[in-house]
Amino acid sequence: MDVSFLGGPSPQRGLGVVAPFDFALDRELWRWIPDGVSLHVTRTPYVPVEVSLDLARLISEHETLGDAVRTLTAVAPEVVAYACTSGSFVGGIVGERAMCEAMSRAGAVPAITTSGALLEALVELDVRRVALVTPYTVSVTRALEHYVARAGVTVTGCAYMGLTRHIWKVTYREVVDMARQAVRDRPGTADALFLSCTNLPTYDVIPQLEAELRIPVISANQVTMWAALRRLGTRAVGPYQALIDASARPGTVTPGQAPTVLPGQAAPGPVLPDAPGEKQQEGWT
Repeated sequence: MDVSFLGGPSPQRGLGVVAPFDFALDRELWRWIPDGVSLHVTRTPYVPVEVSLDLARLISEHETLGDAVRTLTAVAPEVVAYACTSGSFVGGIVGERAMCEAMSRAGAVPAITTSGALLEALVELDVRRVALVTPYTVSVTRALEHYVARAGVTVTGCAYMGLTRHIWKVTYREVVDMARQAVRDRPGTADALFLSCTNLPTYDVIPQLEAELRIPVISANQVTMWAALRRLGTRAVGPYQALIDASARPGTVTPGQAPTVLPGQAAPGPVLPDAPGEKQQEGWT
């Protein structure tokens, strides 16, 4: 078949992505991307450090981010996203904003980060209390809890895996098990669940967990693509995901349908602080 009369592929709008050197889930990012948008992914330089707060600081230095963004300028993306959760929350809310400014200066385009997109998604879903799942060590997990708390959101529960490498190899079963642990001690208290780390596979487990837990479930890669595509004036693709499809959100009523009160959604009580001296279990914060 002669296709020369078509004149070439359809024009694509560019979305630049700066990822850490060990990022392995390029294909997962693409699953949220609609037709007409193309991802242009680059990575930060390799450093011989395992996943930790030290690594998060190294891969989020303004000079490193600026250099990475400049490698994308030849293909002229309209928006640039820094796809790393720990690297974008390690400096707190002020640090995250400074990263966006540094990236915007380097590429002369709007810039977002995963942690900034997380806070944007929590506002979109009207979340005041969130449960967390992380693959990190306890110190990195604590930093995420602090970041969320400084944004005025209460952390109701958290489960972590303690990994320092090969996070992309975590299975869906492990993600689901940790999600259940994060909400089981205080059922009904979380408005949403966040699955942290852009190297943690999450796309296919989101609908399952939302159906089971009856709360919105958001992930690092999901919020990054959702927020970046908003800057382009378009929408992410994700069936049965509450962040992307408003009709999938708890309490949504379709025309002619009586409102339904879902388990755990009716006037939950206050979140109580941990008892002094409470014993900490392995894999928990």
